[in-house]
Amino acid sequence: MTKKSSKSLLAGFGRGLGVGLAGLRAGGALAADSLINRAMGKDPGQSDFAVNEARRFVSELGKMKGSYVKIGQMMALLGEHFLPPSLVVALRDLHDATEPLPYAQLLPQLRLIPNFDELEIDPNPLAAASLSQVHRARIKTTGEELVLKIQYPGLADTIDTDFDAVVKMLTVARWLRSGRELDAWIQTLREQLQLEVDYQREALATMAMREQLEADSSHSNCVVAVPKVYAQYSTAQVLALSYEPGVSVDNPALSKLSLSRRNALAQAMLDLFFKELYVWGVLQTDPNLGNYLIRPKARGDSQSLDTLVLLDFGSTIAFEEAFLDALGRTIAAGQAQDRSALIQALIDLGCLSASSHSEARESFADFCLQLLEPLRPPEALPSEYLDDQGRYCWAESNLMRRVGRLAAQSVKHKHFATPTRQFAVIARKLTGVFTFICMLNPRFNGHAIAQSHIHGWLENKYGE
Repeated sequence: MTKKSSKSLLAGFGRGLGVGLAGLRAGGALAADSLINRAMGKDPGQSDFAVNEARRFVSELGKMKGSYVKIGQMMALLGEHFLPPSLVVALRDLHDATEPLPYAQLLPQLRLIPNFDELEIDPNPLAAASLSQVHRARIKTTGEELVLKIQYPGLADTIDTDFDAVVKMLTVARWLRSGRELDAWIQTLREQLQLEVDYQREALATMAMREQLEADSSHSNCVVAVPKVYAQYSTAQVLALSYEPGVSVDNPALSKLSLSRRNALAQAMLDLFFKELYVWGVLQTDPNLGNYLIRPKARGDSQSLDTLVLLDFGSTIAFEEAFLDALGRTIAAGQAQDRSALIQALIDLGCLSASSHSEARESFADFCLQLLEPLRPPEALPSEYLDDQGRYCWAESNLMRRVGRLAAQSVKHKHFATPTRQFAVIARKLTGVFTFICMLNPRFNGHAIAQSHIHGWLENKYGE
């Protein structure tokens, strides 16, 4: 082990110890609170004390910064079936932005770039997140503008240690449910975290998506773009990409775009989700809104189109055909509101077993029917969420709030069935896609987009 690695691991152990002690404090207090509230017939996970303890822990996690913040965000993303609601809500408040590392501390990693001298790098970061920070750069000879995604020094050496420390804390605090499903969930999170720091894999995934979009012959009312990878300026800890200007989907300026332009961007996002699954077979699984930019066309330009820019392919998954088949039937049954077909498809997905209690079946079916509401045929959409032209009003539907409430209620059921890892990823991705769409405040029906991709895939597979 190198001297640098040794120091990194020791630093990770010290930080992990602090979190573990915070967990010990919460563990005893929450156990007592749980006993008192159960005796009073109350939900122990929702008491004011539990909520305050969850916020206290998340506050400490945020102070640790680095991989701890990312781990907390990932647990909020996929942990609603294993963690108490109070903790999930608190974890969702973790912010990725952090204090940047001084440029001088990044220089040793930057100097490992084979063609480092060809670049002019801005020492002031464009952005700083939990695992890396981004600096703008320029190729001196051509003037091309780049961004360098620079992994924090020593991060890869401590990421497993930090992850184990957080899991230990949650276990001590009795915030984690025990069981085989939990072990699988923890392993999924660990694998996803490791993918986040594998820049060589991310470079390949980014190039593959760019090539797929360039070869896409389908027509759209907006452009979907992916940054270009500059392999000659990339290393295992530095990823060089073309600079892509744009604004976040929550930028107030986007609300001034016409409805037709907002509809086009929203439809492109929904179409992209189904293309990833059923055309390209690889899904970008992190639905963080920061992974997308919108580049509006210039004012008065009637020839060009608005652009949806896709960023960050550090976490991608390829799905097997059997899963895609069952997922397609799940969505189709949800569109048709066919509960029996939906339950059978969920069994085929592995989310339910043939012997699952009827309560588990019904609660799972209710969740799926609610989540897939925007994909129903126009005549089956709730009338209260349609405009005078019969178009679904995404933002006004409060869909994500309704889905969240239903998920929280389902977890409380005695016979609750834990979803498979793959289904949890899909559900969370679709939730992220729908959230992005809602923020554009569009009005359109999603049935035709979903139907065309699912039917096209089934036709190619079975000749139906």
